[in-house]
Amino acid sequence: MTYQETLDYLFNSLPMYHRIGQAAYKADITNTVNLMQHLGNPEKKFRSIHVAGTNGKGSVSHMLASVLMQAGYKVGLYTSPHLVDFRERIRINGQMIPQERVTEFVEQHRSFMETLQLSFFEMTVGLAFDYFAKEKVDVAVVEVGMGGRLDSTNVITPDLCIITNIGFDHTQFLGDTLPKIAAEKAGIIKQHVPIVIGETHPETRPVFEQRATELQATIYFADDNYHIIPIDKQASQPDGLTFPLLDFQVATPNSQFSIFNFQFSCPLTGSYQLKNLATLFQALELLPKIGYTITQQHIRDGIARVVADTGLHGRWEKMDESPLTICETAHNADGVAAMLQKLSEIPYSHLHLIYGCVNDKDFRSILHMLPHERTTYYYSQPSVPRALPVGQLAEAAADLGMVGEAFPQVSDAISAARHAADPQHDLVLVTGSIFLVADAVASYHSADKD
Repeated sequence: MTYQETLDYLFNSLPMYHRIGQAAYKADITNTVNLMQHLGNPEKKFRSIHVAGTNGKGSVSHMLASVLMQAGYKVGLYTSPHLVDFRERIRINGQMIPQERVTEFVEQHRSFMETLQLSFFEMTVGLAFDYFAKEKVDVAVVEVGMGGRLDSTNVITPDLCIITNIGFDHTQFLGDTLPKIAAEKAGIIKQHVPIVIGETHPETRPVFEQRATELQATIYFADDNYHIIPIDKQASQPDGLTFPLLDFQVATPNSQFSIFNFQFSCPLTGSYQLKNLATLFQALELLPKIGYTITQQHIRDGIARVVADTGLHGRWEKMDESPLTICETAHNADGVAAMLQKLSEIPYSHLHLIYGCVNDKDFRSILHMLPHERTTYYYSQPSVPRALPVGQLAEAAADLGMVGEAFPQVSDAISAARHAADPQHDLVLVTGSIFLVADAVASYHSADKD
């Protein structure tokens, strides 16, 4: 098989949640356990850190991997979904898995996968863990796909567990209350393994505390111990909008991890990153206690180099200038709220907002949240079968008085928005589904090659 034939097989033969939704979801990890046994239990051959959460788990995973890389470790990074290239999901020291390794794995294990009727995600986890074990990574940072308890990644016994936050997403699988969702995510907590909770919530804190007590796992609530303080540079912008780094300091009111005298810069600039950074610092405090060697300089360099080190895309990412064009994967209510907070900090004259989503999101509630003043809408849809048809989205938005135009292709929506925008003072924002942002990033990559 060629690499393209391998991708065609994976995308068309194995059920993929991000393409078809609920039909691809398996509320059971038996298949993954059997696959690990078939592969010789690679998940037991490397150290790991497990990261779950409704929002922020991708950013925290990438920043943690970057810090560990700067500390000299050979770091595996498993994340999902990918934006442009399938191989983004599986990296070692920032480098995507080679095409031939994907093809070899599928060819070698195809009959077994078909016998078990593995899903796309189960196969991908097997590929990642097999690759990490064979390449002898020092540690793998593993992002949960959905939930935790029944996620295919939950076959590892990590050095550290992290749950960034709890919000309403995938409620048809994880439950319709915050405590129910928290219970699913608490399923990654392991016996005697320390657990970091990023955001404290009165409804979910008891759930985590009870589970940690049952498993004798020491629990840390990051927002009790770390406060991230942005540094306001008060920069004037006479020549139009700019895209500055997030400069910040760290206050540690209840921690012995003395780093508050240092100033840090982060290329991930969404205001929600303040919460993610608190989660990161709590994790970094614990790692030396369980055998990792990390210095202050490693932390500063890892945060500053997260995009360069790990190839992270889609988190308040600048795609172009004049007009300033940004992509942001705000795909649920909590993500949209954080995005709106960041928008309030940018002095644009007019906002040109490109929005699209998938059909299992409560898009009407999100439309209510989006701005109406100084905003023109360009409705679109991601190129996956789960996409909410753009006509249906535009009709619902029109009912709310949100004037805009429909574009089946996000590249056309971006072109129209950029053409209409004042190049010095307007902002173009692509947001909504991860897969819409993926299409936007892919269109820019394609344009770069032309």
